[in-house]
Amino acid sequence: STVDKLIKKTNLALVVGTNSWREQFMEAITVSADEDEDDTGEERLPSCFDYVMHFLTVFWKVLFACVPPTDYWNGWACFAISIIIIGLLTAVIGDLASHFGCTIGLKDSVTAVVFVALGTSVPDTFASKVAAVQDTYADASIGNVTGSNAVNVFLGIGVAWSVAAIYWHMQGRAFEVPAGSLAFSVTLFTIFAFLAVSVLLYRRRAHIGGELGGPRSHRIFTTLFFLSLWFLYILFSSLEAYCHIQGF
Repeated sequence: STVDKLIKKTNLALVVGTNSWREQFMEAITVSADEDEDDTGEERLPSCFDYVMHFLTVFWKVLFACVPPTDYWNGWACFAISIIIIGLLTAVIGDLASHFGCTIGLKDSVTAVVFVALGTSVPDTFASKVAAVQDTYADASIGNVTGSNAVNVFLGIGVAWSVAAIYWHMQGRAFEVPAGSLAFSVTLFTIFAFLAVSVLLYRRRAHIGGELGGPRSHRIFTTLFFLSLWFLYILFSSLEAYCHIQGF
C-alpha cells in the first residue's frame, strides 16, 4: 500500500551508508532514475538524461566506490579516506587550473579567483544543494559554505604558512610573502559578503519565508543578485590585477 511504501522510504532515508564494497560498486555502475516512483506509485525507469549523466559521471562514481563502507570502524575509515581523496582531487584541479591559466596567458591572481576557486568550490556547491533539498531548514546548506571558507582560511592557510615558516626558520632564513593584491581582494570580498548576508537577513521577512525558497520572483532575484556579486568580484579583481583600476 501507499502507507507501507512511505514508511519504507522513511526508514531507508534514516540509514545513510553502505555495508560492503560490493554494494557500493553495484550502485556506482547501475543507472538509476532521480525519483524512485512516479505519480502512479510505480518505479520510474531511467530516462535518456539519466543515462547520459551516468556515463558522464561513471568514472567518479567508481572512484569514490573505492572508499571504505560506512560500517567499517564506525565510519572513521570512510571519513578519513574521503578526506584524502577529496584533497588529492582538489590539488589536481588546482594544478590543472593553474596550467590552463598559464597556457592562455592569465596572471596567477586572476587564475586563482576564476578557475582555481571555481574548481575547488564545486564540491561545496553540490553539498549545499543536497543539504538544501533534503533538510527542513537552511542551516546546513548555508553553514556548509561558511564552514568551508573558515576551514580554507584558518586551517588551510594557517597550516601551510606555519609549515613554511618553520621550514625557513630551520634554514636560518625569514619567511616573507609579498601581499600583492591581497588587501584589495579581501576588502572587495568583505563588502560583497556583507551584501549577501544582508539579503539573507531580508529574506527572513514573513512575506518571503526564509533564507532559501519563497516566491518565484524572490528566488530569481536572489539568484541573479548572488551571481552578479560573483561576476563583479571577478571583474574588479581582474581589472586590478592588470592595473586598469588602482588597488591598495
